[in-house]
Amino acid sequence: MDADGLTFACAMGAEERIARRLGPTARVGLAAANGVPEGRLVSFGIAGALREGLPVGTVIDATRVVDESGAVLWEGGPLGVAAARTGTILGASRIVDDPSERARLHAATGADAVDMESGPLARSGRLAGCIRAISDTPSQGLGGVADGAKPSGEADLLGLARGFLREPATTARAVANSLRALRRLQRAVLA
Repeated sequence: MDADGLTFACAMGAEERIARRLGPTARVGLAAANGVPEGRLVSFGIAGALREGLPVGTVIDATRVVDESGAVLWEGGPLGVAAARTGTILGASRIVDDPSERARLHAATGADAVDMESGPLARSGRLAGCIRAISDTPSQGLGGVADGAKPSGEADLLGLARGFLREPATTARAVANSLRALRRLQRAVLA
């Protein structure tokens, strides 16, 4: 992958730490709450699968970003991550964790996975690519992990603790899956 001239836009610090090894980064926060940086951008981090058949850790080097109506926001060639598969990312405005909602969005848009940052980045007209690792599947949702981040992309430890109390097993599995996805993402882009 040629990262020359690209800025890796990440929602969270864990994603940003991996991306720093590739080039300049920007922490845009959830749904790009911190704003969209200048320059040619790569949406980089983790995403949720919208369909079965994409196990945790699958890396997608997207060729398309769509919105919730299926309208194409960005289309282009893959960035060339050797261990990745190509696919379509849905840029959602919210966390999508309900299995039936994921199935509906997949059927309506054809997207393989969902995140909250790729949409705003694509709408900027400066998106050059999208690299995402699957951290959760329709059958293995987020549990309390959805409460573990502030819009700015900082960890919300109190929210995560509440999530653990509410759904301890699901949240523990989701944390483990997120860490697994981040490790696969790192291996894929640094190979």
